[in-house]
Amino acid sequence: MFFGLCIATICCFVGFVSSQGTCNGNAALCSRKYSNVTQVGTHDSAFVGEFVTQNQIMSVSEQLAAGVRFLQTQTHVKNGVLQMCHTSCDLEDAGTLVKYLSTIKDFIELNPNEVITILLTNGDRAPLSMFGAEMVNSGLAKYAFIPPKQLAIDEWPTLQELIKAGTPIVMFLDYGASSDQVPYILDEFKYFFETPFDVTDPNFSSCALDRPPASDGTNLMMVTEKSSLPFGYIVTNVIKNQLINHFLDRSILGGILIPDRDASPRTNAATGAGSIGAHSDLCRQKWGRKPNMILIDYFGNGDALTAQNNINGLEAQPKGNL
Repeated sequence: MFFGLCIATICCFVGFVSSQGTCNGNAALCSRKYSNVTQVGTHDSAFVGEFVTQNQIMSVSEQLAAGVRFLQTQTHVKNGVLQMCHTSCDLEDAGTLVKYLSTIKDFIELNPNEVITILLTNGDRAPLSMFGAEMVNSGLAKYAFIPPKQLAIDEWPTLQELIKAGTPIVMFLDYGASSDQVPYILDEFKYFFETPFDVTDPNFSSCALDRPPASDGTNLMMVTEKSSLPFGYIVTNVIKNQLINHFLDRSILGGILIPDRDASPRTNAATGAGSIGAHSDLCRQKWGRKPNMILIDYFGNGDALTAQNNINGLEAQPKGNL
């Protein structure tokens, strides 16, 4: 009996050490700075289903379980409450922001070795205090990373440092963020630039900088998502990351753009024309470094897992470790 207890204890210890030795599913990522990890994420992650207003085929919980560690979605105000609405709440309403954030909080508490990035759009220009309140109400605020200052690309902590500090949530807002008001909600365009969205070219033959304005991309990370900046938005020349919008639209009824679901296996492939890998290679050639964030529709179609591992120079990981 004592021998069996010892064996069980050893097995439990080994399992604990193994889980503690990985970050976002791979030990090789632990020592990498956040700004040196490419993440393939879900564009409009909250909108799930078969309609043209729905960009994903898995729920947010399923996306996280499958390995997605970068979630983007739209918010709008409905009856004084922040809702997950696509363009307008009359068109598509996926529920409250606090419920969405609570889903992420539940996941991170069960999976403490994961770093999750959230990018929200503020289509109605809601006050920042509303977003801060929902972070607190969901229980997610206590896990959110607060940078000591505006960080250059080489000043970001490693994934392991974020995890050990108990701050594995990195949150960005496209419009209205202020570190003086809510320090853990970061201004997207102080850290990222984006490539164009609403792309209808199936080969994704451009990696031009689309936003922010008045920037040449120097020292920015690269990202992609749908929102707009206010007139007169000023961008300082600080180190930023790249966000690639790698989701394909098609035109119907003389110019209405809808997500191209049928093309998603090709669009989300790891290699080949129009693939995640090919678009990443194009951006690396243009900007001299790999993209930081890549947004896709219909995660689960194609092979985003392999594409992300390839870009990060990693061996293939078991399912669930994107």
